[in-house]
Amino acid sequence: MAQVEIYTQWGCPYCVRAKALLDSKGVQYTEYDVTMDSKKRAEMVDRKPDARTVPQIFIDGVAYGGSDDIHALDRAGKLDAALGIR
Repeated sequence: MAQVEIYTQWGCPYCVRAKALLDSKGVQYTEYDVTMDSKKRAEMVDRKPDARTVPQIFIDGVAYGGSDDIHALDRAGKLDAALGIR
């Protein structure tokens, strides 16, 4: 299975939605809460320079965007392959 990382913020409904999708697929992920962590927020922006919102989702080090992006990928039938789910 792929390594999944997600940058989140407290109270973010899109973060909740993205994590729910990953949870529904049985995916383990590392969550970085950037609410009060300016170093993690800076790390997120270093990894994806145009990232200004959360969540930001990385699969095997590749930036996939936010909640709407991974939901669109799932609707297109491509998320499972990216996650390494057969």
